[in-house]
Amino acid sequence: MVRSSLRCLAGSALTLVVLAGCSSRSPFTTFDAERSRHPQAVRADASTPPRGYSDGSAPPPLLDETAKLEDYLRYAALENPGLEAMFQDWKAAVERLPQVSTLPDPRFTYGYYVGEVETRVGPMQHSLALSQTFPWLGKLQDREDAAARHANAAYERFEAARLALFLRVERAYNELFYLKRSIDITHENIELLQQFERVVRTRYRVAAAGHPDIIKIQVELGTLEDRLRQLRDLRDPYTARLNAALNRPSQSPVAWPPAVSEREVSISDELLLAALADRNPELLALQEEIERERINAEIARKDGYPDFTVGLAYTIIGERNEVTLDENGDDAVLGTLSVNLPIWRDKYDAGVREAIARRLAAAGRRGEASNRLSSELQEALFEHDDARRRVALYRDTLIPKATESLQASLSSFEQGQSDYLDLVDTQRTLLEFQLAIERAQVDRATSAARIEQLVGVPRSELDDASTREGNTP
Repeated sequence: MVRSSLRCLAGSALTLVVLAGCSSRSPFTTFDAERSRHPQAVRADASTPPRGYSDGSAPPPLLDETAKLEDYLRYAALENPGLEAMFQDWKAAVERLPQVSTLPDPRFTYGYYVGEVETRVGPMQHSLALSQTFPWLGKLQDREDAAARHANAAYERFEAARLALFLRVERAYNELFYLKRSIDITHENIELLQQFERVVRTRYRVAAAGHPDIIKIQVELGTLEDRLRQLRDLRDPYTARLNAALNRPSQSPVAWPPAVSEREVSISDELLLAALADRNPELLALQEEIERERINAEIARKDGYPDFTVGLAYTIIGERNEVTLDENGDDAVLGTLSVNLPIWRDKYDAGVREAIARRLAAAGRRGEASNRLSSELQEALFEHDDARRRVALYRDTLIPKATESLQASLSSFEQGQSDYLDLVDTQRTLLEFQLAIERAQVDRATSAARIEQLVGVPRSELDDASTREGNTP
């Protein structure tokens, strides 16, 4: 049953794993439908190769100036060696199924009588025997089910590694975008200060401004220019961080990201916590291990029951010259039935206790992981809500007011109604607000990706769940 279920999923599972990113915002994919139909089925056919996932030949996407985040995620899924190692672990686990679910090899025995044994009908010359061992009822099925649970756990660990890799890529991608915006904003403010400097120099020539004002503006310009050089120097390490996740040389060029995601997670905390319990791949892997050890305990109990061996022996008998019996030289056929005797009960009882202890240990690890992941989800939700609040605050209130204040300060300064320090303070405040909203937008996108990674649910599904929740009376 498990092997047939395994083949049913062969055509679609791995294709969905990676290619879902081409049709939606997030390439995360789950297998709830398959899991409900085949609760013990391995998630996909291990004969599918890791590179390309769909047919083994699809090349990675081209990461040029037009590449989007989805292209980077797909590239990482196809090229990252750590993820491929997890895939191979899963593949190895799948290959255990036919090894544990097949009957033991039949045994053929040939015997030659070195000294002929005389019988009434003639001497025994050769003996041929064939036997087959049959384990106790249910042993093979239980071993197959336990191997399937182990393979399922390996798949969930592969899925957890994939989601963690995608978060790593998106975080590096978002930080690279923030670096670009910081460079642009700082450069724009340098140009603005240079305009201020020209105004101050004009006023200085007509004795409307003192030399200290020129010195102060040059100090401010020098500070911003130093910050700009530092930001530009950061591009190489930021690029190397992204390339490391993509399994590319650290110096490989990466185009500036055009934007980060603006989508928000608006589903309730209760539904997200429920999704975490049901869909998080780390928890699912531990649940599969719990079920595996439960089955192993049953296997250990059945090991205490005997296995049966059925055999057939054929003895070749030679003819006796001095005998005229009708049965002279007739060969002999012998049917056999044997059982092993599991009388050493201590080792079987110890095997049961071992499996129970392993199941309890796995349950404890799952409980600890559930508490830790719930805490991490709460932190991610706070970071997302806080970033969303900051985006709205800077966009709708602080930046418009700071821009208006700068324009008013510049007008007053040009008319000689305010000094240079007021103008610089206003300009510095606007610069910090502009950087702060970019930081908030990046934090919002990264925390949303972190929520996806924790609950194991694509953002599109979260949006659908939020819509259904809002329509519930």
